[in-house]
Parts: sequence; C-alpha cells; structure tokens
Amino acid sequence: MPGKPEETRLFVFLLVFLFPILSVAIVAGYGFIVWFSQLLFFGPPGPPS
Repeated sequence: MPGKPEETRLFVFLLVFLFPILSVAIVAGYGFIVWFSQLLFFGPPGPPS
C-alpha cells in the first residue's frame, strides 16, 4: 500500500501530465477521424450543391 508522499506524487503526475496529454490526444484523434472521413467518404462540409 503506497504512503502519503507517493499518493501525492501520483496525483500531481496525473493532474499535470496525464490528463492534459490524454485530453489533447482524444481531441486530436477525433479531429483526425473527421478529417479522414471527409477526405475519403463524405466530402467537405457545406450546403449541398
């Protein structure tokens, strides 16, 4: 069972590094999926021509 200093260090690591990196990766991955699907299947957004 980890002690208090280890828990504090882990919490700071999660808060400062892991959550921001994960959130940027999730948003970037979603943007890439949308961009790639428009490139291959759906075309650019806009009114129908």
